[in-house]
Amino acid sequence: MSPADVLIDCQEAALTFGRGPNAVVAVHGAGLRIRAGDRLAIVGPSGSGKSSLLHLLAGLEQPTSGTVTWPGLAGPWDIGLVFQGDSLIPALDVAENTALPLVLTGTPDDRAREAALAALALVGAADLADRLPEEISGGQAQRVACARVLTQTPRVILADEPTGRLDHATGGRVLDALLTAAAETGAALVVTTHDPAIAARLTVRCTMRDGRLTSKDTDRGDTDPAHSLGDPS
Repeated sequence: MSPADVLIDCQEAALTFGRGPNAVVAVHGAGLRIRAGDRLAIVGPSGSGKSSLLHLLAGLEQPTSGTVTWPGLAGPWDIGLVFQGDSLIPALDVAENTALPLVLTGTPDDRAREAALAALALVGAADLADRLPEEISGGQAQRVACARVLTQTPRVILADEPTGRLDHATGGRVLDALLTAAAETGAALVVTTHDPAIAARLTVRCTMRDGRLTSKDTDRGDTDPAHSLGDPS
């Protein structure tokens, strides 16, 4: 494996909120590498630090100690994010929400809409294009969020509990959409989840508890250092 294969390199990264006696350590010395083609689940209960770790990987938070770098990426802007819960702009219809990242980067409106409609078709949501967010279900909104990521052609897709508020069947369809998005863009996919059934559909699974990455299992049966875990404490 060459260094360029590693897209995100998280080395002993910790994240603390607050100072003094009120400080809360959300992530303890995490070591994790993400490489091209990965299908990784970070599994743990609510409050275990999964979202905080994902924010470190995305560059949304800076580590209190340790490092997070993106050796195989141009930068965090090569990362597509799918958040838990509502992330669509109420005043825009589904197609406009999906096209928004392209519009914001200067893509002409007609080309942005064409790309949005193609992405919606890939996740089975083409019939929702002209609806407002208030007119679609939570599961449909999450599929639209996946389509929005598709328009960006990211190198890495990070999805934070994307099925956490959905029933089992709807959650499965959202994961289908994420896997489609990753396959279509050639991106690595990292999903945080507390659902073992969702985690089982991804190739590598890391367990997180009390802010610590504690174990890893993989369907490949290898010991690939690209998925190393670390905690110096």
